[in-house]
Amino acid sequence: MSSVTHTEPVHAKPAPGARAPRWVDVCALDELPFDAGVAALLDEGMASECQIALFRIEDSTEIYAVANFDPFSRANVLGRGILCHIQGEPAVASPVLKQHFSLRDGRCLEDDGVRIATHAARVSAGRVLVAAAAGEG
Repeated sequence: MSSVTHTEPVHAKPAPGARAPRWVDVCALDELPFDAGVAALLDEGMASECQIALFRIEDSTEIYAVANFDPFSRANVLGRGILCHIQGEPAVASPVLKQHFSLRDGRCLEDDGVRIATHAARVSAGRVLVAAAAGEG
């Protein structure tokens, strides 16, 4: 039995009737390196505070935001992970124990029962915006 916390799937779009996401301005697009990750803190000092990892795919505006917390190593390290594509799926490999997590839906590619939170991300006027609550957007 795994000691990793299993979470419910995160859906990219809110259910009908759900409120619109609260977008948080995180950084300028040009502050994100190509094909690498950076960690950021959402809602600092609030009850909803959480660390996220942001990834920019190639020289584009394709941005992914996922939890920075690796449930296997129990450390906030995913922002330092290695970007890859597995069967066409953009993913990040944990720098500690090397599990791969989908950047689209957060599922662990080696263990379907484990997921990390995902956050919708978009670029507007050269700024990276992230939905404050996981699964919003």
